[in-house]
Amino acid sequence: MAALEKGELSQVDIDKAAENVLTLVHRVRGDDMSEEGPEREENRAETRELIREAGVQGLTLLKNEGAILPIHRKKTKIAIIGPNANRAIIGGGGSASLNPYYSTLPLDSIKEATDEEVIYAQGCRINKWLPVASSFCTTDEGESGVSIDWYAGDKFEGKPVLRQRRVNTDLFLWDSAPLAEVGPEWSAIATTYLTPTTSGKHTVSFMSVGPGKLYLDGKLVLDLWYWTEEGEAMFDGSIDYLVEVEMQAGKAVELRVEMTNELRPLSKQKQFNMTHKYGGCRLGFMEEDKLDYLQEAVEAAKMADIAVLIIGLDAEWESEGYDRQTMDLPSDGSQDRLVEAVVKANPRTVVVNQSGSPVTMPWADKVPAIIQAWYQGQEAGNALADVLFGLKNPSGKLPCTFPRRLEDTPAYHNWPGENLSVVYGEGLYIGYRHYERAKIPPLFPFGHGLSYTTFEYGRPSISSKVLTPSQCIEMTLAVSNVGQVDGHETVQVYVRDEKSRLPRPEKELAAFEKVWLEAGETKHLRVKVDKYAVGYYDTDVGAWVAEEGKFELLVGASSADIRRSIAFEVQETFTWIF
Repeated sequence: MAALEKGELSQVDIDKAAENVLTLVHRVRGDDMSEEGPEREENRAETRELIREAGVQGLTLLKNEGAILPIHRKKTKIAIIGPNANRAIIGGGGSASLNPYYSTLPLDSIKEATDEEVIYAQGCRINKWLPVASSFCTTDEGESGVSIDWYAGDKFEGKPVLRQRRVNTDLFLWDSAPLAEVGPEWSAIATTYLTPTTSGKHTVSFMSVGPGKLYLDGKLVLDLWYWTEEGEAMFDGSIDYLVEVEMQAGKAVELRVEMTNELRPLSKQKQFNMTHKYGGCRLGFMEEDKLDYLQEAVEAAKMADIAVLIIGLDAEWESEGYDRQTMDLPSDGSQDRLVEAVVKANPRTVVVNQSGSPVTMPWADKVPAIIQAWYQGQEAGNALADVLFGLKNPSGKLPCTFPRRLEDTPAYHNWPGENLSVVYGEGLYIGYRHYERAKIPPLFPFGHGLSYTTFEYGRPSISSKVLTPSQCIEMTLAVSNVGQVDGHETVQVYVRDEKSRLPRPEKELAAFEKVWLEAGETKHLRVKVDKYAVGYYDTDVGAWVAEEGKFELLVGASSADIRRSIAFEVQETFTWIF
């Protein structure tokens, strides 16, 4: 109100801000969606197709030397290799993790899309913790999963007030404990019967949120009632404790967990001022494994016409609640060694990386093709197959810079700081701005992404050579698809201030437009550039400032691939609050 009364803001400014908020609300919330309505299934054909198309358009082709991609579906014997090839890596970990209606595996989707032989090899393991034991487990009634007997209070007193079945042995009971029946403090006994498929010295793992004990066939094997060493899972639950057990194929072993929802260590409640108690545990299992995964992968690559390596991270390595400790691929260099060995065995190797953030790629100069696949949801396998075989044209652009090494990143010299305090010393120079200022060539620049076709940019024109507070500039640009394949192109427009009173980046992204072009087609794009594209916030003035001077619009396919430019100016410095 003070700003309005002083004339620093107008009613029009306030109305515009309110309109922006309401516009967002209506975009993300359908008019027919009731907040109080019952849950309903949305597994519709049009939704599945939309998810698949979104996955295709997000896949980012980083490198394609010799046009090794797309792969010919009818004349190519393919080796599919990698720890993520036969898994559904649909997203990162944390609160956004959901159970989809279904998932598509890269290996299955590739097999369905080709008429030729597909050879599979896992290549290596990248588990951060032992895999959950769920697929080996049944209840005493023969159903899949775990039985949980719930007790009121934390002393296992009286009879259970409720029995539940959970299908997953990852029992993080943050908000799913039946508090209405057991109260705010509870104890529980989880029981399952684990049946291995092979005989040998197998490994069982156990981590606990609060006090917990693991019994194997009635014998206490892991006592975590007073654990003190925090891990990364389950909001700083315990580390993953392991026990080796001799087992026989087909013979079930009873696993029983006693647990309560008293947080460990006890100081955590005071440290975070937590009033909500939660509990849980995680049971993992791995059978004894003597397979030489790397050699198996090399042999598969040698037998194929082309090798497709599907590597990366997953929900265990990328999640809310903890940071990645390195930019390298997990685990202990095994994936990097796998790539090096496979490309040596078969120079026609395509690397597909699944991650939600940059990873180092020390082998990038040795492989002819690289796809950054991100996390594409339940249609991840189908979307990848569509792009690998050229059924769809990739059109993703990097929303961040991929550096060659962690030491090149903007925040490297400020992190982790001291005494839990970090100085944001990079200031304006984040992302591509930092690499340009420091003259550090990245591995792949911001905005980069190739296509199976070629686009040409025409000479831009602008509606006015002068930008004013009330009148923006409209730039017109012809974009042509001069290749043989239909596809999307994302045209990026950056602004460069030729001379600024204050330090500014070499250029700043001002706008972008994504356009669909059939082979041989040309379209004219119109991009508006307003005061926000040239302004900066001056803390001394207490306002946004657009300085008098000369500027350039730089038009390109990435921050490092500028194709065209055109000049304009601001004739008189002006400021604004909102």
